[in-house]
Amino acid sequence: MGYKQVIVVRDDLNLSRGKLAVQVAHAAILGYELADRRAVEEWKREGQKKIVLRVENIQKLMEIKEKAAKSGLPTAVVRDAGLTEVPPGTVTAVVIGPDEERRIDKITGNLPLLK
Repeated sequence: MGYKQVIVVRDDLNLSRGKLAVQVAHAAILGYELADRRAVEEWKREGQKKIVLRVENIQKLMEIKEKAAKSGLPTAVVRDAGLTEVPPGTVTAVVIGPDEERRIDKITGNLPLLK
């Protein structure tokens, strides 16, 4: 069937690579904790596929989050503590899954990869 986790980050924050890596790591853990255990086990068995995508701004990010939630997918928002590059509470990323690829692709299939 195919399982994956997608992390969508904001392109407008211009985070350093290190900061971005940490935000993606936070998102991966949040998604793992929220997902259905059966989906998690399949995802782990298949190699824990993760994809990082980008959106232009907070509005687009929250649209993706709402679509995922309405579709019944596990999703969460990452808010930064504000200790380094951005103010406290800044929304940096959204995670979707792990869940079935086909379900996630309906929400994120048109988004560009993070470069």
